[in-house]
Amino acid sequence: MITNIEHNPKLAGPQRDKLRAQATQLEGMFLNTLVKEMFSGIKTDSKNFGGGFAEDTWRGMQAEQMSTSMAESGGIGLADQVMGDLVALQEAAQNPMNKPAALQGAYK
Repeated sequence: MITNIEHNPKLAGPQRDKLRAQATQLEGMFLNTLVKEMFSGIKTDSKNFGGGFAEDTWRGMQAEQMSTSMAESGGIGLADQVMGDLVALQEAAQNPMNKPAALQGAYK
């Protein structure tokens, strides 16, 4: 894994920013799955929250907004972990003869 990713001289600012956005988006999607599962365990009925299709739709939108906000606020650190692999993939794509060891297997 590449250390000190944010100051990697091989990646220009826009490239680094794009990779950071992609890593944050991936973390948001992962958190969305977790939040949806968390909400699925909450019992709702017509007495408390109204229930029905509208509530199911609202819960999905709420989970998406919460997870996006969590990821943009630092999340659980998944984006930071993924960022190293994204940088390594970007560098490997620019120089196919020099594949980093991190890309040669699923387990590091």
